[in-house]
Amino acid sequence: MRLFLVTGAALMAAAPAQAEPSRVPPAPKILTDPAMADQLGKMMGALTKAVMDMPVGELEAAIENRPVTGADRNRRVRDVTTGGDPAVERRVAEGAERSGRQAQAMGQAMMSALPSIIKSLDEAEAAVERAVSNMPDPTYPKR
Repeated sequence: MRLFLVTGAALMAAAPAQAEPSRVPPAPKILTDPAMADQLGKMMGALTKAVMDMPVGELEAAIENRPVTGADRNRRVRDVTTGGDPAVERRVAEGAERSGRQAQAMGQAMMSALPSIIKSLDEAEAAVERAVSNMPDPTYPKR
């Protein structure tokens, strides 16, 4: 009888802990620090410039199944995408630099949605476990 009371009390004490929603860690500094967003934007701007300098002429020649010319060897991404217009290249670089704040906002939105995502995954896991537990055992002998 004492064992029953002790076990019951232990289960009742554990129930609120089980019912408590899963705790999500606070957002990392990278998601809240404005300086980090600026740094990320600068990195994206530098990455965009590096991509614009990549050679693509030889690849185009290979795709078109033709021999590579001297002009192909000198053709870069910026020549193909901007048509030589510096205004287009500048707008692309500025857009990449602004993307730092957008990436930071996206990360903050993901962190705020994380509790509901975790809850949904827990519910899906429980539903799958219920469905699997009700499946018949294929090794059970048939009569």
